[in-house]
Amino acid sequence: MFGTDLSSLWLSFKLATITVIILLIIGIPLAKWLAYSKHKSVPFINSIVVLPLVLPPTVLGFYLLSIMRNESWLGSFFIQLTQTQLIFSFTGLVIASVVYSLPFVVQPMVATFNNIGLETVRTAQSIGASRATIFWKIILPLSKKGIISAAILGFVHTLGEFGVVLMVGGNIPNQTRVVSIEIFNHVENLELQQANQLSLILLIISFSVIFWMNLNNRNGTNQIVT
Repeated sequence: MFGTDLSSLWLSFKLATITVIILLIIGIPLAKWLAYSKHKSVPFINSIVVLPLVLPPTVLGFYLLSIMRNESWLGSFFIQLTQTQLIFSFTGLVIASVVYSLPFVVQPMVATFNNIGLETVRTAQSIGASRATIFWKIILPLSKKGIISAAILGFVHTLGEFGVVLMVGGNIPNQTRVVSIEIFNHVENLELQQANQLSLILLIISFSVIFWMNLNNRNGTNQIVT
């Protein structure tokens, strides 16, 4: 395996790790709000969260590129703040990945919080537990498996990004050339053996994650039934 392949793998793992950390920070309170809030804006916010699931990656990438381009308010502000541009940068990749992988982390956590149910929360409130105590001592411990599964799904999904990262980050070695783009480059250059090596790594990782999640969910179900 060549140095560029290792570099693209390392960049992809770095991107996926940072993206998942940000998504957990954002996603846990957002998922809790979507699961328990009765506010009339919940369907609208939930639709925005889910939108990347159905929107073509190139379309999402185009709008993210438009928002982050140097002439936009966000792009110009970032240039003034850091003296570097947002598009075709690793920071731009992180922002794009957070948006693209958001539903893969938030939606499983919403389902997990819904499984806990409002009854459990109301019971804790009836005995005088504060919101912070309910969240940290009841909701989070009961949601641990679901949150871990959501984080892993977000990590693997970010590893396989192509259209969005290509639109926003381009194809810059050691900066924005993630593993999916490296695979595309190998295929374009008819370097099929190198493309197969990288693809096989992603295939093994993806299968291992799905297998672990299925096994974990099955064990959890068996424990509940018994």
